Amino acid sequence: MSPIAPGGPALFIGTDTDYVALVRPELDPADPGVRLAAEQAGVAPEEFAGPGDIWAVLCETDGEGDGFELPGVRDSEPAGFAERLRAELAAASGPFTVDGGAVLRLEARPACEGAYAFTARVTPPDDPETELTVETGPVSVTGLLADLDAFLGSLG
Repeated sequence: MSPIAPGGPALFIGTDTDYVALVRPELDPADPGVRLAAEQAGVAPEEFAGPGDIWAVLCETDGEGDGFELPGVRDSEPAGFAERLRAELAAASGPFTVDGGAVLRLEARPACEGAYAFTARVTPPDDPETELTVETGPVSVTGLLADLDAFLGSLG
């Protein structure tokens, strides 16, 4: 259901071609950029790598993607969004909205038996006048609930 996420906590909502994601990438010591930065800092790449602390929002519609960092966002904020989405999905019998703060609002509506479609409204923090809209196809409620549990568990 979800594209392969980079290392670190990641929650993808949507399909392979139309999605919004909350990610906190992990720094890989094999990544050339990490190796260069470690070399410049005079440390081994393994010391430089590890869990990142910058959250990002990624979105894609029909192969056109965008994304931006969310400096200052703590794990509790994406966790709270995921918990609210999980609670709404578990209790849902119709449309609902989950507010993810200034940068993300997720509108959900039944799509077919056992599935919801989502409209994600994403506002880049450095351009509050711009709103990116992602419309997903049907997403399995069971699959998304499992993804939410895994995401919340990864934040442990």
